[in-house]
Amino acid sequence: MTSISLEELHAYHTIDRDAFSRLVITLRRDPGDSLLVMATWLWLEEMGFPNIITKLMNLTDPMVNILADEVASCLNSFQTNNTQTVANVALPFTSRIMEREISLQIFLQNRFQAISGIKNFLNTVCARIFTDILQRVLGMSSQVILNNHSLIIPGFPHPIFGTLTIVPRAMDYDFPSGGLWGWNPTNNASEDDRTMFLTFSRGFPVTRDEVKELFTRMYGDCVESIHMQENVASNEQPLFARLVLQSVANVDQILSGRRIAKFRINGKHIWARKYERRDQ
Repeated sequence: MTSISLEELHAYHTIDRDAFSRLVITLRRDPGDSLLVMATWLWLEEMGFPNIITKLMNLTDPMVNILADEVASCLNSFQTNNTQTVANVALPFTSRIMEREISLQIFLQNRFQAISGIKNFLNTVCARIFTDILQRVLGMSSQVILNNHSLIIPGFPHPIFGTLTIVPRAMDYDFPSGGLWGWNPTNNASEDDRTMFLTFSRGFPVTRDEVKELFTRMYGDCVESIHMQENVASNEQPLFARLVLQSVANVDQILSGRRIAKFRINGKHIWARKYERRDQ
């Protein structure tokens, strides 16, 4: 597998590093929130809104602050259930800079793609290219590099975006290049990101074949695997299952902005929601 040094990564991401420095040093924004803002801008570029970061570098500091606030508001929407009142709210200044409308609807309708994509950029790009800047603003010494300690980032673990491990490296440290050059909802999403939790009604047994038939008929070839409830007595029925999809985009397609989606096959109901792993 090919590799790339930290020095080369810094050179490739010069503009991104300048933008992050502007957020946390010039504008004195919170480092954890700024990491999320940068990861979101990178994800939006991947989703068809090109050169956001390059464009904002030509703006005044107050305007950059406003754009960052708009992104922060979008991310906060992931933590509220009151999606109806914000779904059609535009990001006026970001839309003006991009010369096309960007609204919260993009984030809410693509909620799980956004979460997966932002997590990916946080862990494969931001966690590697901003380390020295974070050390500066957090007051970490270079001794951390020698001890191979990870930085403590305020706000992480995050309730939506999870843990973030940032370990300072020497400039000649080589990273594997896989996963550094973009994101897509199929190849870069974990199995948990692509999994839904299904529940069934007692007294109306649903089979694995019925689950596959339902979702394939409605959404095409989207099913990777189905894991029915295990250890069910012979006289009982499975009451739940895990549905692993081909892409995290299928999760958003199925839920369509809702927390729970309801389906019916052969007179039997199936409820679907996003799977959340419960740590033991």
